[in-house]
Amino acid sequence: METIVSVTGGKVRGVTRDGISTFLGIPYAAAPIGPARFEMPARVPDWDGVRDALEYGGTCAQSPYPKPIHALLGSDGIPGDEYLNVNVWAPEAGGSGLPVLVWIHGGAFVRGSNARPIYDGGSFARDGVVTVSINYRLGISGFAAIPDAPLNRGLHDQVFALRWVQENIAAFGGDPGNVTVFGESAGGMSIAALIASPLTDGLFRRAIIQSGNGIGIARAEDARRVAAVLADKAGIAPTAAAFGELGPDRLRAAQDAMALELMQDPDPARWGESVISHGLGVMSLFPVIDGELVEDLSSTVLVAQPDRAVPLLIGCTAEEFRFFTVPAGLAAGITDETLPFVLRRYGLDTELAQLYAANRPGASAADVFNAIVTDVAFREDSVRIAESVAAAGQPTYMYEFGWRSGIEGLGACHVLEVPFVFDRLDAAESLTGPNPPQALADRVHRAWVDFATHGDPGWSRFSAAHRAVQVFDDPDSPVRVDPRADELAAVRAWRDAQPS
Repeated sequence: METIVSVTGGKVRGVTRDGISTFLGIPYAAAPIGPARFEMPARVPDWDGVRDALEYGGTCAQSPYPKPIHALLGSDGIPGDEYLNVNVWAPEAGGSGLPVLVWIHGGAFVRGSNARPIYDGGSFARDGVVTVSINYRLGISGFAAIPDAPLNRGLHDQVFALRWVQENIAAFGGDPGNVTVFGESAGGMSIAALIASPLTDGLFRRAIIQSGNGIGIARAEDARRVAAVLADKAGIAPTAAAFGELGPDRLRAAQDAMALELMQDPDPARWGESVISHGLGVMSLFPVIDGELVEDLSSTVLVAQPDRAVPLLIGCTAEEFRFFTVPAGLAAGITDETLPFVLRRYGLDTELAQLYAANRPGASAADVFNAIVTDVAFREDSVRIAESVAAAGQPTYMYEFGWRSGIEGLGACHVLEVPFVFDRLDAAESLTGPNPPQALADRVHRAWVDFATHGDPGWSRFSAAHRAVQVFDDPDSPVRVDPRADELAAVRAWRDAQPS
């Protein structure tokens, strides 16, 4: 059955099946093509008649994932200029005042889209939550610090989409006063920045950060160095006009060439200290301190501006970094002899290995490395953000996803919790392996539904006095208090000694 709804720009036609109304590829902003690729998002032009919203919309230009990651996740790439679009899933028309979830996808700010099967919001709509997934500008288009273009265009897209939600979600039965933003990886990092931003007041009520952090932020002067390298790779002047003349193929080629050079030679003197230390020599295009949307690291801002904190659910997987080292074969090259060199390549203190190895008798050098970088890149700053939000007096809940994939070597890796959150195990066998536990998905998904609905996922709050962490490693797993506190303290001491 078709369903027609009026939104900014005109009317859209979705489809209703089994009590769920689905609208795909609705543009929330004007197509960012040509020079507009490097301008602030603008209102979508009006259209005549009723526009079909029956298929996923376009995606921002991006390269496929490397083969090992593509085998686990697939890659994104739907042609189309109107890639600033949203998808909406809602209980069948007629409801009102329903809680709303808004999903921001991951992909290291250079890949990803809202069109992945594991991001299908139908399971949330089934359980009474209107769900929106958004696209935003990626890579050069969204985050290159081009001197005569506004910074953080991809984040501004996200803010623009959240304003679209405020203006339009009631038409789908949602309550604009009960919006929860949630996202994973770069999506979680985006949410950390949005929570701390002075430009997002009133756009959402709660937030969920999955496998993100608030440290993935570059100083503007360092980000400009990256943009200069990109211009050199493309053979153009570092201006918005010159970049705007490039088609998607040349944008991808310049971006890929720059990323390869960074990985081969992550020299802070060339790229800037914040790009290397905050991107771990892996990410090169991510949010930039602009003094307007992004003022500083998220935890730093939230300590200084506690009024910006919102109720928060935050956590990561227990073995995040295995996702990056095992499929690509990098873990196989980490031995007791090479471990100190690999740690130094990432700028990490080799003494951390002694503590982590002592806590893991019999663990391989690769296991130790992955555990350290998981905490450095994800867990430590997640806890720091949780501490800041809890200190501001807002309800704060922490989790750790510990169930291990059936794919050999992946463990409880990055991305693994996503199909459990969305209750889409049927779309994730290449990541989970066969027969993942549906009972665990039921439990995780319900926690997200409950948090979006009334702000309580079902376990005790995190605070300075009671550092509770809900561990999801089986359907009946308990809350644990301050797991691996000694390792967290060691990473924090190392982090605090680094240049900002």
